[in-house]
Formats: sequence, C-alpha cells, structure tokens
Amino acid sequence: MTFSVHATAIVDEGATIGEHTRIWHWVHVCAGARIGRDCSLGQNVFVGNRVTIGNSVKVQNNVSIYDEVHLEDHVFCGPSMVFTNVVNPRSHVARKLEYQKTLVRTGATIGANATIICGHTIGKYAFIGAGAVVTKDVPDYALLLGNPAVRVGWMCQCGVRLPNEGQVSCDACGQAYAIDEEACRPL
Repeated sequence: MTFSVHATAIVDEGATIGEHTRIWHWVHVCAGARIGRDCSLGQNVFVGNRVTIGNSVKVQNNVSIYDEVHLEDHVFCGPSMVFTNVVNPRSHVARKLEYQKTLVRTGATIGANATIICGHTIGKYAFIGAGAVVTKDVPDYALLLGNPAVRVGWMCQCGVRLPNEGQVSCDACGQAYAIDEEACRPL
C-alpha cells in the first residue's frame, strides 16, 4: 500500500487512492471515490461514491464530501465546512437523481464552518472565509465573506489579499495581477 489508512478508518473496496495520501481517524471513503496523491483527510471525514479529489488536497476534520462534489488539485477544506448536493431536501422525498454538481477549482480555500450550496463552481484560488454561505458561482481569485457570501476583494495565489483595482502586485510574493470590477487575472 502506497498510502496510509488509520486503523479506525473504512476504505471501501474499489476506492482509488493516490500515493502518499493520508487517511486519518474515523474516515469513511466509499467504493466509487477517486482520491489523488499527497492528500490528507482529517478525522471524521466522509467521501461519497461519486466524488473526485485531486492531488495535494487537504480536507480538515468533520467534512463530508457528498456525491457530485469534485475538488481539483491543491484545494483546502477547513474544519467542519459543509457541502450540499440537493437544493430542496426532504426526508420523505427521494432526490438521488437530482444531485447537483459542485466543482472546486485548483488552489481554492474554503474556511472553517463555511457552507457551499450545491450546483456552483468555486473558482481557481478563490478564498471563502470562515462561516460564509456560498449561494452562487465564485470567480477565480475572489475573496468571499458573509451570509450570503459576497465578494469583498481578491486574493493572490499565495493566499494574501490584493488591492481592489488596477494593475497590482502581491506584497508577499510579487505576482502581478490585473483587477477590475468583475475579475482578477494574473499577468
């Protein structure tokens, strides 16, 4: 085995797990899940059947990644953040055929206790603040806060907040960006 699984974890036969991935206490990975290399799944994580997780993804404690949630490379899911996969759940109405796809693009960060309503895309290197509730698509590099989450700024690929408009450079790493009212693009 080229990945590690804690003795209390359950990895169903058929799951695909990449090299050097670490699966910690009380995790359950379902049979259809595909997980890349160099990932870390913290305590009490659930990974559904129709889930893909890219390389170098960090999923902190108490996160459930339900069917039709797809995480690209280098995504960070903070402690106890929440994904949904049905817009209008009812316990007495079966909606397994109505799951909506959620895509979290490369390098995005989702803060602790944030909620991502299904059917949306979180853009590359976007940053969702702790406790935010995302109800719509998120642009690349956007910083979202609040309930419902609103864009309050832009973030560098390295995770530092950028000035709001114009041609700017990150104070930490020097990466240059062009920012306007609608988008942030690396130069």
